[in-house]
Amino acid sequence: MSDRYLIAGLGNPGRKYKNTRHNAGFMVIDKLAQEFNGSFKKAKFTCEQSEIKIAYKAVILAKPLTYMNNSGLAVFELMQYYKIDPSQLLLVYDDADLPLGRLRMRAQGSAGGHKGVASVIRHLKTQEFPRLRVGIGSEFGKEEMVNFVLSSFSKKERQELNNIISSAVDAVKGFIVDGLDKTMNWVNSA
Repeated sequence: MSDRYLIAGLGNPGRKYKNTRHNAGFMVIDKLAQEFNGSFKKAKFTCEQSEIKIAYKAVILAKPLTYMNNSGLAVFELMQYYKIDPSQLLLVYDDADLPLGRLRMRAQGSAGGHKGVASVIRHLKTQEFPRLRVGIGSEFGKEEMVNFVLSSFSKKERQELNNIISSAVDAVKGFIVDGLDKTMNWVNSA
């Protein structure tokens, strides 16, 4: 087992998707890289990755380039190569079932209808890995969901988005420094 952590944000690559709701996971990863002076490079895997240190612990930040529905491939490749245990993975992704501005952290669970998470579960062959859900809110039914998650945040929503991304970065740091249980209690009580 490796002593590294893998923080994988889910999203879609390319300028077209950069500021969409579905890329909330990428936004959190980008903010972490910025805070810790990390720079992304295309890895030999199907992702962009950056290596940083948080409290002297080695952390790999990853943004899969496989598009949302096949995100599990890049996560699996990284975990295999670096011998990372699922308990040392934190998957960060958008959740339309949570109001904008809310976070939820779980130790394990189903995909909850999120195709990126379903791909990770399928490739890892387990649901037992920590995840951080970033609320993007939704007032739409399932038939309109694709258009909603691929839409950009409004100007009014951007301030709330910036606040939640900062809180998500704090949650990732808590996961590395204080562990899952303590961080989960803090995140889920807010």
